Order: sequence, then C-alpha cells, then structure tokens
Amino acid sequence: MKAAQVKQYNKSNIAVEIADIEKPAVGAHDVLIKVSAAGVNPLDNMISRGEVKMIVPYKLPTVAGNEVVGVVEEIGDRVSKFKVNDRVFARLPLNRIGAFAEYVAVDEDALAIVPEYLSDVEAAAVPLTALTIMQALDVMEAESGKTIFISGGTGSVGAMAIPISKAKGLIVITNGSAENRDRVLELGATRFIDYKTEDYSEVVSGVDYVLDTLGGKETEKQMSILKKGGKLVSLRAMPNGSFAKRMNLPVWKQFVFGIAGRKFDKMADKYGVSYNFIFVKSDGKQLTEVSNIFEELKIKPSIDTVFDFDDVNDALDKVANGRSKGKTVISMM
Repeated sequence: MKAAQVKQYNKSNIAVEIADIEKPAVGAHDVLIKVSAAGVNPLDNMISRGEVKMIVPYKLPTVAGNEVVGVVEEIGDRVSKFKVNDRVFARLPLNRIGAFAEYVAVDEDALAIVPEYLSDVEAAAVPLTALTIMQALDVMEAESGKTIFISGGTGSVGAMAIPISKAKGLIVITNGSAENRDRVLELGATRFIDYKTEDYSEVVSGVDYVLDTLGGKETEKQMSILKKGGKLVSLRAMPNGSFAKRMNLPVWKQFVFGIAGRKFDKMADKYGVSYNFIFVKSDGKQLTEVSNIFEELKIKPSIDTVFDFDDVNDALDKVANGRSKGKTVISMM
C-alpha cells in the first residue's frame, strides 16, 4: 500500500516520503480501515520536527497522520463494537499513528461511528480537535452553568469548542475578528469580543475556565480574567509536571516537564488559579459522545483546502505556513 512516512526528525524540513509498504497486521482487538480521508494538523509537523519525541518517542520510519476517516474492511477476532463496512473515524492512538496511508489498523477502543450527515472530508476535521476540547473540559472538571472564555474562538478550534462547551451547559465567551461575530454567536457563544476594538482582559473578569488557544503572552492575560480557583487549560503554551503525571510519563520526564513548565505554574499561583496543558489522546467513548452531539446539533466543520494524497507535502506546508479558515484535509478517494 502507499503510505507517507516520516523518515527522520528534521527541525527545518517537515516533508514526508511516500513509499510502498505492507498493509498493517490486524491484531485481535484491531479494525483494518480503508482510509478515505485524513485530517492534517499542526501536530503532524511537530512530529516531523521532533518536537513531541519527549512525549511520544516514535521509532522511525513511521507512517504519518493522526486523524482518520474510512470504512472497516476487516476486524480482529475479539472486536465487538464494529463490523465490516462501518464508516468510522478516530484520533489514532499516540503510539499507533498512520492516517496518511491507504490502510490503517486501529484498536477498536479508539473508534466511533461517523455521523451520517457528514461527508468523509468533513468527518476528517472532527476527531482530534473535538477530543482536545472534550479532554480539556475533563481536566477543568467543567460544570454546567459556569462560564468559559475560549480565546481566538473564530478559528477551527473555536468552531468545535464553542458548540461542545454549549452542549455541556457552559456559558461561552470568545474573541476574534468582527466578520465572524454572527457565525460564532450561532455556534453557541453568549458573548463575542472584537479583538480590534476591545481588549478581553479589560472587559472580562471572574470567569471559571479558560481554554487558551493562543499561547505566548496571551496565556498570562487569560489567567488574569479567571476568578480565584479558576482553571486554565492551554493548547499552545508549555507542558508542566501535572501534565506529565496525567500522561503517565516516566518519572524522569515528569521531572523535566516540571522544570520546563514551572514558569506557568508560578504564574498561575500569582493569580490564584490552576494551569494545565493538554495533548490529546485517542478515546472512542468520548468520540462517540462527540458524534452524538454533532448528530443532534448538525454541526458542520469548516474545511479550508482538500489535497490529493500525492500532494500530502503541500497539505503539510499549508498547515505550517498558510492562513486558514478551516481544516486542511487529505482525500484518498
């Protein structure tokens, strides 16, 4: 089969190589998927640059791609949740990525059935981002009726985070560019702040939770709008010791990340809040909950560009360097 492989870590070259390799073996709990589409994410480029090898030390070469949609072609002897011809999607397990290929074998516990109303390309935009939101809300221990600020909510992350947070009973505040105001409010935000005319740190205060999608200097600004005891989860700042413990990383890595993230822990202490970092894991049960939310609300993911598989490196470059109004997807069909 054709597959796009990361051959070596290279900070200055994110290109993958298309090669002919054997179809993956199917274990007792595995499902063999004929891939129809794959989402392309900044994480894919981070892996190629070696930026996540402290979290997941991949043995190279490895097939790239974290987010997959396809049809079940074969099931293992002990698979009980899926059958041949089911249309499924997943954020692939951290230690078994490989969405950029004609076939991928996936543990059934990572999978969920695709909502019927979504096309394969639309479905490819869902698992990784949606699970990121679900797991961030879990880390926050978010409670219905409380308030969450989602920074930069007009992008593809916000398009998932806002309706999922609303479905969980949260009051959503977000900011972004004014031309997206109506769309964001329709997604379920209660309040929208135009970042060009208002500074959210001056007009928002006392929120219970923050989902930080921006990082940099914005992380501390977002801590300042939390009430005492509030919780911030960042997608863009720095892993810390509590993150490493939650990921069950070796003790020495917990120590290293504890030092690396100390700046943010101290910052959080200054404001009387908590700081956490998220690195999304596969979870078929959570993804099924996402699928049910999508079926109920008929959420349509925003798609920016669809690339053919042979143009996988153009897709990776688009994610790394191109302005985007939605998800970049590779179509295998």
